[in-house]
Amino acid sequence: MKILIIGASQGTGALAAQNALDRGHAVTAFARSPERLTVQNPQLTLLKGDFHQAQSVSDAMRGHDAVIVTASATSLKAFKENPNYFSQGTAYVIEAMKTHGVKRLVILSAFGVGESRKNAGFVLDKLVISFLLKAPFLDHERQEQLVKASGLDWVIARPGRLTNGPANKRYHKETSLKPVPSSISRADVADFLVEATLVDTWLGHAVQIGG
Repeated sequence: MKILIIGASQGTGALAAQNALDRGHAVTAFARSPERLTVQNPQLTLLKGDFHQAQSVSDAMRGHDAVIVTASATSLKAFKENPNYFSQGTAYVIEAMKTHGVKRLVILSAFGVGESRKNAGFVLDKLVISFLLKAPFLDHERQEQLVKASGLDWVIARPGRLTNGPANKRYHKETSLKPVPSSISRADVADFLVEATLVDTWLGHAVQIGG
């Protein structure tokens, strides 16, 4: 399989690239600064591009079988400049996928978005979602709605607090509102994102993951 990872230069996106390569798949790492990705593999293509330019996204799309979107801002300032940081880029991804006949879309969102907010707890709900990270969470809502209405074969991942630990691959995955552990390593999130491109188990679901 040939997987396009948008936002692959660092963090969860970089780990997803490594995970997919370790599974034997070809990966295109799309980012503004793809050279920051330290992974080396003959199956890896580094592609410089902009998530917020429709033509850049479309040019990257051709020939892929699946897309993972992990693109995120490095600071809250980005959301002051563009409150639609997630949703604008995701709209371009969806448009490009339809143009080039790519069906599988996996999106990195966050626990507390959509119906999962019911399980967020007082501190996460009132302090983080409603105050500290209000703009990103509001835009994740818009992003998820676009994905759900896209007509593509989509999966949304909603991890809790991200940590830098290694992958243990024993994390919890819930499509219902059953509680999951409140944190999860980026490496395990990356493992789920890649898994979601390969199997049909999670199609059409927003999946709460933790552990």
